[in-house]
Amino acid sequence: MLEELLDEAKAKMDQAIVHTQDEFATVRSGRANPSLLHRVTVDYYGTQTPLQQLAGFSVPEPRLLVVSPYDQSAIGDIERAIQKADLGLTPSN
Repeated sequence: MLEELLDEAKAKMDQAIVHTQDEFATVRSGRANPSLLHRVTVDYYGTQTPLQQLAGFSVPEPRLLVVSPYDQSAIGDIERAIQKADLGLTPSN
């Protein structure tokens, strides 16, 4: 019984650590970080789709985050989703 409680507590603590690491990854540090966009979903043909499934990300400069859509027709939807997410980012096409 004690072993089961310890295993359960360890699993919950591991989940808490992973969650905290995910939260820290989205902290704005003045440097472009693709993890800022991991929670953004795009209305793509009527379905809420995670942005990372629709585009690739790169950071060519410290303060520049480039989102490269796989489908060029989704650019407008992606821009709207980024603006709607209110991340303090300014999309430019």
